[in-house]
Amino acid sequence: MTTHDDEQFAPPAALPAALLDPLAALRRPGDPPWDVHLTGTVFLDIIFTGLDSAPVRGTESWARGMGSSPGGVANMATALARLGLRTSLAAAFGDDMYGDYCRDALERGEGIDLSRSRTVPGWHSPVTVSMAYEGERTMVSHGHEAPPHGGAPHGALTAAGSGQGPGRDPAAEPAAPPRARAAIAALVPGSREGWIARAAAGGCRIFADVGWDDSGRWDPADLADLEHCEAFLPNATEAMRYTRTDCPRAAAHALAERVPLAVVTLGAEGAYAVDGRTGETAEVPAIAVEALDPTGAGDVFVAGFVTGTLADWPLADRLAFAGLTAALSVQEFGGSLSAPGWAEVAAWWQHMKSYAGTPGDAAAAQDRAALHRYDFLDRMVPAAPRPWPLARAVPTIGFRRP
Repeated sequence: MTTHDDEQFAPPAALPAALLDPLAALRRPGDPPWDVHLTGTVFLDIIFTGLDSAPVRGTESWARGMGSSPGGVANMATALARLGLRTSLAAAFGDDMYGDYCRDALERGEGIDLSRSRTVPGWHSPVTVSMAYEGERTMVSHGHEAPPHGGAPHGALTAAGSGQGPGRDPAAEPAAPPRARAAIAALVPGSREGWIARAAAGGCRIFADVGWDDSGRWDPADLADLEHCEAFLPNATEAMRYTRTDCPRAAAHALAERVPLAVVTLGAEGAYAVDGRTGETAEVPAIAVEALDPTGAGDVFVAGFVTGTLADWPLADRLAFAGLTAALSVQEFGGSLSAPGWAEVAAWWQHMKSYAGTPGDAAAAQDRAALHRYDFLDRMVPAAPRPWPLARAVPTIGFRRP
């Protein structure tokens, strides 16, 4: 991978007018050129929605909706960029039409810096087919690891790269990560990633998640790179297995002894966080929504939490914002194209504030009380949001932009 100086590929001085910059008040001359750096595998995701049930062997199932979008690490990169963070991505792209589409969607469509990415001749893009039904999803993926420079492809990709977080692309891991305020890493049980230590030593704040431990060990000693991380964001099952606890909140407290900030996602119950430096805890319930496609919701949650952390918001506000962005994302197609931006957040907030229940209605009063959790959005959202509900284009590689 070609290495570039930060100054040569400096981001624009200002974001497009349509984007809100959550770090505007914190930016100073000499800051790192990038807010967040990621590395991982980009998939071409093909998503079927509106299935009444799981496909049945020997039958043909018809879906009421379909879309295509960049997936894998693109889910989180897009979510970060849409929230106004200057985002850099190192990944390999195939030189097929899928690769061209993914690169164009990320670079031109989302403004993500791909100067540390590369196109690999003769290598086809990894593909994931995702089927969403009954609030869940089933995925089938195919792909091979990108070859190192001058080498041949090696081995099939693991499931960790197929829409399950940043994933891992060994050929794209930077020898010298660019200067960035933060980086997001997918920890590999039993393995150390050299770039994580180098980035942390340079002052980069590392946010990490982890995939399923196929070895079945669930040994906390296998997460050696946690020592370089500021925050760890596993789900409840992962957290409890690594800490040998039977309660996700107890697991969060145990993890906070190893990492400054432990955030455990609780599914339909929301999320719980412990700041190991101060002892502060926070818990925010999930927002109930009708899910069209849950692909990438975990990535969007991480992106929202990273945004709030870099902007120095209170811990509970970070959790609430992360949960909100994840809830908004599952109402649309695809992992990356469903990621909300500030226009979507503002539209939701203005719609919810306008809700007026029947006087004396206890349920309505409870809803209004719960909404106070999001009063902090009044200081951030655009003054003239888009109308709600939002109308979006169905993501597809079949139509060209005007």
